[in-house]
Formats: sequence, structure tokens, C-alpha cells
Amino acid sequence: MALPPFLASIVEWLRAGYPEGVPEQDYVPLFALLARRLSDEEVAQVADTLIEDGDLSINRIDIAVLISKITNNMPSSDDVDRVRRQLEAGGWDTTQYDL
Repeated sequence: MALPPFLASIVEWLRAGYPEGVPEQDYVPLFALLARRLSDEEVAQVADTLIEDGDLSINRIDIAVLISKITNNMPSSDDVDRVRRQLEAGGWDTTQYDL
């Protein structure tokens, strides 16, 4: 299976830096560099919680705060956008989203 170009460039870079393979003690630091992404279940959980709260004018800040509470991590813009799209798909108004 061919890797997407971006991922292939990362693999190539790692192989250049570790021609004999990644030493066991370097796995944890390498994984620490990976950004966390909300699972589909977490996206649904954030959207459901916002809906349960009944706030009809959900914005980017509301979403980001709730993601932080659920994950104990700073939310990425991509995760905030995924929650917004989930809300919109459910018919929720996110016109105040960019506040």
C-alpha cells in the first residue's frame, strides 16, 4: 500500500536519521512528537454535550473549552472544526462560530 506523499516524506526522514532502525529508547520521544487527534467518539461526545447544554449560539471558544475539559489537552483547530461540522450536520446553528 502506497503512503500519502506527506507521510512518505516523514518515513524517509526517519529512515535517514535511523539507518539501522529506531533504537528502543527513542520510540517514546518520537511518539511524543505526534499530535493528538480527537477520536470520532470524542467529537460526538463534545457535540452531544454542547447540545445537552442547550446553548443555541455555539462558537469556536465553547467548542475549544469543552475539548480541553474532556481531553486535558489544548484543542487543535482541526478538532474544533470537526466538532463544528458534527453540530452543523445535526442542524445546529454555528453562525457565531468564528467569535
